[in-house]
Amino acid sequence: MNTRFCFSCAMPLNADTQDAPGNYCKYCSSPEGKLKPKEEVTQGLAQWMKMWQPNIDDAKALARTKAYMSSMPAWAE
Repeated sequence: MNTRFCFSCAMPLNADTQDAPGNYCKYCSSPEGKLKPKEEVTQGLAQWMKMWQPNIDDAKALARTKAYMSSMPAWAE
């Protein structure tokens, strides 16, 4: 079985992390499966990063989040 990942944040997609069919997890999408605005996803990921790495400040968490998101299919330019 192949694991699918969110195109926005790379969270594994399964019954617990995905509310609607599509390529996005429930944290990056609306209940209808539409991708949330980039700024909203960025802020959410930055907050998660601060929980995961509690010694970083807001600016560093935001910079790391933006760099990470630029490599994701949903946000790649």
